[in-house]
Amino acid sequence: MYRRPVGKTEPAKVARLRPKKKCCQKSTRCLRCPVVIHRMKKIDCDGMTEKQARKALKKARAA
Repeated sequence: MYRRPVGKTEPAKVARLRPKKKCCQKSTRCLRCPVVIHRMKKIDCDGMTEKQARKALKKARAA
């Protein structure tokens, strides 16, 4: 059985997070950045595999 490390968020749950008030605009955006949450909402992660969801999250966080 695979156990997630503590502090890691599943990519499918990022779209349901509450965004921060202001964007950080760093080179790698944080998970609660409004831009990242909006990009993940546009992508439907329900039909994706875990590997595809992680790749989509990585692309959404790249600035």
